[in-house]
Amino acid sequence: MSTPSPAIVFTDWDGTVTLQDSNDYLTDNLGMGLTNRLKINDDILDGTVTFRDGFREMLESVPTKFNECIDILLKDIRLDPGFKTFYDYCATKDIPVVVVSSGMRPIIHALLCKLVGEEAATKIEIISNDVEVDPATGKWNILFKHPESGFGHDKAQSIKQYLQENGSPSVPLFYCGDGVSDLSAAKETNLLFAKHGRDLIKYCIRESIPYTEFKDFGDIHSKLDNILQGASVEEFLGK
Repeated sequence: MSTPSPAIVFTDWDGTVTLQDSNDYLTDNLGMGLTNRLKINDDILDGTVTFRDGFREMLESVPTKFNECIDILLKDIRLDPGFKTFYDYCATKDIPVVVVSSGMRPIIHALLCKLVGEEAATKIEIISNDVEVDPATGKWNILFKHPESGFGHDKAQSIKQYLQENGSPSVPLFYCGDGVSDLSAAKETNLLFAKHGRDLIKYCIRESIPYTEFKDFGDIHSKLDNILQGASVEEFLGK
């Protein structure tokens, strides 16, 4: 980065920046349904199925053409009520906001343009999986960023690569997440924001990973501002 920033914020997208997980939404409403998805989700948490394989199975159950999936999501997915204000705050402070997602780039980009704005979409870097679409049939499948990894997208690896490519800045690093796709990133930053009532908190408790809880990005905004004004990260752990 050409200008030193006071911090870097990495964030999950689905269920974190958005109120609903777009991949879960497609699976529950167009694919295998909620009950079957939750069974796979439990298997992932238990370690009997990798996130990559479970996620692929969920998405393969969706028969709908990809462009139709995007249209449905643009109509039904909503933004966290505090994110836009949080992003604007980060922009004034020259704090990069980097989306690190196990979702698919075209879906994230389309939602980002609609929910946050096209200007923000040009400034927020998206590190994610991609998608392969058959132009003749509209059928599609996910292209994992790290297909050799059990995560499909190893978010820890992506965070490390981002920092290497940007000069390994020695500033506070934050990560915001909610679910099983965030497990690999949970140990990579100075302060993990874990969403209230979601699976990531269960994992953090089980693995003794320090975190601070949030309900929406208004909570993250307040805590980040306090830290930038001199509060220590340790003050917020477990709260």
